[in-house]
Amino acid sequence: MGRSVDAMTGKKHDEPIGTSTRVRDQPSLTTSTGKSWLILGGLLAAIAIAVLVPLLSQPPAGVALFGICAIVALYAAMVLVRVNARPGRGMLGWLAGFMIAIALIGVVCVGIVAAGSGNVVLL
Repeated sequence: MGRSVDAMTGKKHDEPIGTSTRVRDQPSLTTSTGKSWLILGGLLAAIAIAVLVPLLSQPPAGVALFGICAIVALYAAMVLVRVNARPGRGMLGWLAGFMIAIALIGVVCVGIVAAGSGNVVLL
C-alpha cells in the first residue's frame, strides 16, 4: 500500500525519458511524423503487388486482382490519413493498422491462389 508510482512501474526517478521497453512507447508509434510509415508501406505494397501481378492468370479467378486493388486502396488510405489526420498516436496507429492489413491481404491472396493451383497443401 505504501509503494510509490515509480516503485510500481519499476522506473527509477533519474531514468531518462524515452527509455521504456514497452512496445507501445516506441517513437515510431508516439512521435513520428508518419513519413517512415508511408515509405515502408509503399515498399511493402510494391512488393506485394509485384508478387500478385504474375498470379493474375491463375485460378481462382479474381483473387489476385482483388488483392492488388485492396492493397492500392489501403495504401491510398495511408496517404489520406497521413495528410488529413492530426499528428499523434491516433494517426500513427491507423498507419500501422493499414500496413498490417496490406501484409495480411497480400499473404492471404497469395495463399488462396497457391492453394487453388493444387501445388500447395494448406493445413
